[in-house]
Amino acid sequence: MAKNKFNKDWLHDHINDPYVKLAQKEGYRARAAYKLKEIDEIDKLIKPGQVIVDLGCTPGSWSQYVRNRLAGKPGGRIHGTVIGLDLLPMEPIADVHFILGDFREEDVLKQLEAVLAGRKVDLVLSDMAPNLSGIAVADAARMEDLIDLALEFCQSHMHPNGSLLVKCFNAMGYAQIVEKFRKAFKSVASRKPKASRDKSSEVYLLGRTLKNPQ
Repeated sequence: MAKNKFNKDWLHDHINDPYVKLAQKEGYRARAAYKLKEIDEIDKLIKPGQVIVDLGCTPGSWSQYVRNRLAGKPGGRIHGTVIGLDLLPMEPIADVHFILGDFREEDVLKQLEAVLAGRKVDLVLSDMAPNLSGIAVADAARMEDLIDLALEFCQSHMHPNGSLLVKCFNAMGYAQIVEKFRKAFKSVASRKPKASRDKSSEVYLLGRTLKNPQ
């Protein structure tokens, strides 16, 4: 009974969510686009000509937003490169290079390197989150694993002056994740966009300029 009530409450909140309505109106696949939009407007992350990678990109709303920013307007010509990576399939997005698979696997890495063509990545984005079990220790470990993947990716592929934006949760090993960011980046900031639901403990960490680029 409690589960049914939770589902009904969630559905009611979702249907009446202004960001859900805005996403439907503006053609974004998920309301998450407005979290990135808000952070981008504050931190000026996305600039014309950049190479940007969206880790765990499916269903694609962040890639959509990045593509539109690099084009200057919806439907305009893109000035830059957008690469989406995910273990799950994604419906195509104009001008976005989608690669299906794990970037640690050789065939996926070759596809990525072919698109990069010797270039380094300016901005790495990750809105990834684990499937939560409700077991705090296990969930924190899964979240940290995803952050480690993003940091590993940056060490291998990102420009020394590049930036990494990831999703994490206040309750899931947050202090340890912040410490890892401080070891990896010269500048670290946290962001809680208004589009992030009040009930959610999610927060976004932004790291800028690698301390020890490879």
